[in-house]
Amino acid sequence: MRYTGHTDYVFALAWSPNGRLVASGGRDKTVHVWNPETQETSIIYRKHSNCVLAVAWSPDGTHIASGDTDGNVHVWDATTGATTLLYSGHVRFVRGIAWSPDGRLLASGGEYGDSTVQVWDAQTGVQSYTHRAQYRIFGVSWSHHSSLVASASFDGVVQLWDGVSGAVSHTYNENAPLYTVQWSPDSRYLAFAGQSGTVSVYDVETHRLLCSYRGHHGAVKALSWMADSRLLVSGGDDATVQTWNATTGERVERWTEHHAWIRAVACSPMGYAVVSASDKDVRIETREEIVLKRS
Repeated sequence: MRYTGHTDYVFALAWSPNGRLVASGGRDKTVHVWNPETQETSIIYRKHSNCVLAVAWSPDGTHIASGDTDGNVHVWDATTGATTLLYSGHVRFVRGIAWSPDGRLLASGGEYGDSTVQVWDAQTGVQSYTHRAQYRIFGVSWSHHSSLVASASFDGVVQLWDGVSGAVSHTYNENAPLYTVQWSPDSRYLAFAGQSGTVSVYDVETHRLLCSYRGHHGAVKALSWMADSRLLVSGGDDATVQTWNATTGERVERWTEHHAWIRAVACSPMGYAVVSASDKDVRIETREEIVLKRS
């Protein structure tokens, strides 16, 4: 299945918490909310003045936060499209957005010309902390069960730090720029990847490396966990979307329907469905066959 509502490159994808809707944002300055089964669009948010690079649903599914290349983050009603808050704390290029588990705070990461992760109140826009220890933030992910934030940067570093106090608890060092970082749904594991093409998966409690996946040829730009915290989906410059076991590195599936590098992937929180974007081509797969391959 394909969604063809965007008129230009799609850079960001996110499923609603109940798995019924997808939000997608891109260079056409819009965020679309649509049904992955029917491809029908329910809302098109048009308040951004420039490219949308990041999209994230609130944990209760009522709001969406979206960031753009002008450094702005818009928080808006996922049902009506009404803007509830405009946050302008970044200089430019908001690449990553993550909600705290209780939905009260947002962490947003600035890339080129900014290099900060800022934590702020999702209702008032009041900033509570600014993380400045990394260069060019490409990925931000908030633990689903604690106050820990993970941020990945162009200098090859992933840092774990407390989103309330700002205290850094651990640093992972890679030898190449990193473009994406994702907590597993059970918050036990952390996966990150970038220019080297290797996806690293760590046990967060012990900081032990569980797996190094090297199935892609070229950089890996996008990661998303399946709901069971066992399988990962990755998309790369080789125009493939791959599904694999996060602890063994065994590949389950390699999908080659896209014809350009993968800009975003997102797994449904319910079942085995994946949405992926390459250029303005957005495709939806239902992966019941993964259940059979794992049994």
